[in-house]
Amino acid sequence: MAIQKPSIPKGTRDFSPLEVNRRQYIINTIKKQFVLFGFSPIETPSFENLSTLTGKYGEEGDRLIFKILNSGDYLSKVDEQLLAEKNSQKVIAKISEKALRYDLTVPFARYVVQHQNDITFPFKRYQIQPVWRADRPQKGRFREFFQCDADVVGSDSLLQEVDFVQLYDSVFTQLNAPVEIHINNRKILSGLAEVADISAQLIDFTVALDKLDKIGEEAVKEEMRGKGISESAIEILSPLFSMNGDYKTQFSQLKEILKTSETGLKGIEELEFVFENTENIGLQSADLILNLTLARGLDYYTGAIFEVKAKIGEFSSSIGGGGRYDDLTGIFGLKDISGVGISFGLDRIYLVLEDNNLFPALEDSTNIQALFINFGTKEAAHAMKLVKQLRSQGINTEVYPDDAKMKKQMGYADKKGIKKVILLGEKEIEEQKATVKDMISGEQTEIAFADLANAL
Repeated sequence: MAIQKPSIPKGTRDFSPLEVNRRQYIINTIKKQFVLFGFSPIETPSFENLSTLTGKYGEEGDRLIFKILNSGDYLSKVDEQLLAEKNSQKVIAKISEKALRYDLTVPFARYVVQHQNDITFPFKRYQIQPVWRADRPQKGRFREFFQCDADVVGSDSLLQEVDFVQLYDSVFTQLNAPVEIHINNRKILSGLAEVADISAQLIDFTVALDKLDKIGEEAVKEEMRGKGISESAIEILSPLFSMNGDYKTQFSQLKEILKTSETGLKGIEELEFVFENTENIGLQSADLILNLTLARGLDYYTGAIFEVKAKIGEFSSSIGGGGRYDDLTGIFGLKDISGVGISFGLDRIYLVLEDNNLFPALEDSTNIQALFINFGTKEAAHAMKLVKQLRSQGINTEVYPDDAKMKKQMGYADKKGIKKVILLGEKEIEEQKATVKDMISGEQTEIAFADLANAL
């Protein structure tokens, strides 16, 4: 019987040392800016109670939550009649109580509610952890991926939105990847639904609208019709698809459309504040763009909505996003706590940097600076003493583990990208000097043991 070749689930990946080093470069860049902007780190479990996650992402999002089967004989408590009905949603309620987290925002809201007596508000946190979605894998879309989130809860000040625009700009400037920061406001979308008399279909409207850049105007309108949105409503909303000009011009047109909607006008007022203050502060490399078709299909956003896209290369998907979610903690019993947050898509940012050759020179597969050649038991024992001294002074060093042929050991150093090889034979031990070979130039130098750390 043939042995089955090992594999990993679709939508997941292994990472080589080089890829991990590059990912850490992105994470460290983001983390440094998080700290500069006053955010503190937290971590939450990989899985949550299923009830914590469901109902927070809309019907489409709920379908993408990875459910975890209960331990033991999970089918024993399911009624046979229920099984016979083959209704998966009813069965899931009986056999699954936990799920892998879909994002970091809902677990954060749960964290805030549970730890509210220990938190000083406004509370600014950052969180860098993996999340899971049962999505169809494609370029830039995985079933397991990292999110790098920053959120503020306990303040309804629009200065937070202004600061998040600055944070996006700072991170992507540091990464040498200029971006467009698209922004909209859910209140404007609610106002548009109000004037079109489709408030009851707000979610259907926003989910369809959010697909405009992917499927085009006619396909969006067709989806709206399929959801029961009338032709008269679509006609009222049509100016959205062709509105252009700077933010002041668009706001002027929008105010006329939303003149009967208090909610919609409030959304315009909030966005005007963000644009005017951002203009006053200035941006380093990002562009702030008003995008009135931006909806982001998550139920919990109530104010500003962000989406970030690279200005370089051909990768068109968003590499960051977020928004304000005034009502989220209320779902867990903590009322009147306003929140706003953004996320950086680590995996998509990686693709942008890779496609545009924006990574700095990083070690391909090792961070070892020097390798001691193994000439035998006695010599290796002496080498290990020097390795300990060098490591104590911050030099990444190792001894080749086996007394193998010199060609094999040199080949190991070459393939691993190790820059210095140290030869420590009987002569070197007797004279207390090591022979150090530069693997790039081929030059060999004798260096006293006491001077090795400085030389390396």
